[in-house]
Amino acid sequence: MSFGSPSRRRTGRVLVATTLAATAVLSLPAVAEAKVTRYRQGSASDVSRPAWSGPAYTMNGSGAVVPATMTKAVDAIRGGSGSIDVTVLAASAASGSPTPECDVIMGLPNVNSCTTYVLTSTQDASNSQVNTDVRNSEFVYFAGGNQCNYARWKGTPLQASVQSVVAKGGGVGGGSAGHHINSSVVYDACTASTDSATALANPYDRSVTFTTGMFSWPNYGDTVNDSHFVSRDRMGRTMAFVARALKDGLTSSGKAWGVGVEEGGSLFVDKNGLATLSAEDAYVVLGDHQPEQAASGKPLTFSNFKIWRLTPGSTYDFANRPTCGYYTRSVVNGVADSNLYSGTPVC
Repeated sequence: MSFGSPSRRRTGRVLVATTLAATAVLSLPAVAEAKVTRYRQGSASDVSRPAWSGPAYTMNGSGAVVPATMTKAVDAIRGGSGSIDVTVLAASAASGSPTPECDVIMGLPNVNSCTTYVLTSTQDASNSQVNTDVRNSEFVYFAGGNQCNYARWKGTPLQASVQSVVAKGGGVGGGSAGHHINSSVVYDACTASTDSATALANPYDRSVTFTTGMFSWPNYGDTVNDSHFVSRDRMGRTMAFVARALKDGLTSSGKAWGVGVEEGGSLFVDKNGLATLSAEDAYVVLGDHQPEQAASGKPLTFSNFKIWRLTPGSTYDFANRPTCGYYTRSVVNGVADSNLYSGTPVC
């Protein structure tokens, strides 16, 4: 998440006047005076066909769309023919262009339309036009910002609408906050944003809070995502997230996998669970046993996290999770081992 930092803002190039003139900007009625803003680019009519070839996912370390993985997702969903419709969901307005994600997506092949929604209230998630557009699309992209806003959509019609896109063979993705919301255990930061030192010193600090039961995508269960991973030194806090997920029974397997993606990096995950990394490094952090110490007000102790470092072009199979290729790092009384971001694989 980029809450409390300069990159909290969704950024993108400024639209030229002719593009703005071609973009539909509507204020749609919603409950209790909430304002829903809609920007439509591309065709005014949605694609219609009986079946799609996904699901497919993009998991980005920062808010921006990564063309390489987005193109893979489009191709996977369309199955070699036709084009798709994309919906971007944002909880805050962007600086510069109001549609930075769609500006990129509309430049990719085989995209019929891209619709951006800015939803400023939890009640907006019940707006009928929003839900119609989401259900009619084949890919939903969650913009960067504050993932707590997305977590508040749990239990709303919009949660079910996004799930329906994946169920019909479409896809979903997001960057930064949009990456966080797509794991099965969501670090929601609804009280405050934490850092590695704080989370390791007390994994039950008020800044370490989670949402579960929102999305659990096929082959991607028992995960907790993190973003801006190396540049903001977030390995330590991901270790704390994994320990909390295990201690609190938030996963179903007795194991938890942290998935940290660096700024500019992106994982494309296909329908079989195979993830391929583009642009920057990513890390998978496995906790496969209970922490030795994880209690309120006490520093974390956890031995032998298993860590896979992924470099651009490498893969990780979430359907058949590997048992080799990792290095190990531990935390003792809130102090993590040195050199957390590289190591010699043990097998």
